[in-house]
Amino acid sequence: MSVNTYEALNAKVGRRSFMKMAAVATAFGVTSSFANTNVTREASAEEIKNPFPGSKEIKTICTACSVGCGVIAEVQNGVWVRQEVATDHPVSLGGHCCKGADMIDMVRSEVRVKHPMVKKNGQWQRISWDEALDGISKKLEELRQKDGPDAVQFLGSAKISNEQAYYFRKFAALFGTNNIDHQARI
Repeated sequence: MSVNTYEALNAKVGRRSFMKMAAVATAFGVTSSFANTNVTREASAEEIKNPFPGSKEIKTICTACSVGCGVIAEVQNGVWVRQEVATDHPVSLGGHCCKGADMIDMVRSEVRVKHPMVKKNGQWQRISWDEALDGISKKLEELRQKDGPDAVQFLGSAKISNEQAYYFRKFAALFGTNNIDHQARI
């Protein structure tokens, strides 16, 4: 801790500064007590039973990793509004990790990329899936022709199953490289 930091921590507060801080704290306390009266009410029994009338529950699977825990998504007008743990799911047995519990926020995030995008002239533009796959395959072929197959590395994911990992590895081998790793090691 530097001398200046130590002196700042032990600085004496003058009478005027103390009075100013006390006035601000008192004003804050009084105004916050006014703001809290009658702001909330008790939920009715019907609201507790069904907080989103007209919604439907859809059994689905968490995609945070390849375990595949059960999630019950409550959807209203096409929007995921709430989620519960699937207590009867054979894998998760009514439990979630922190990523699964936060799945609704990831799905509803405003910054989530929902479509293939490409940056043209400094601006992100939406493209079709065909354009995206064609662009990726052309770039991979260009790299392989120019620098050889070991110029690329394929990274696996915790989100894919054993079977998908098998095909992922086969794809890398067909491409001509052994450069494959898992994203958890990075």
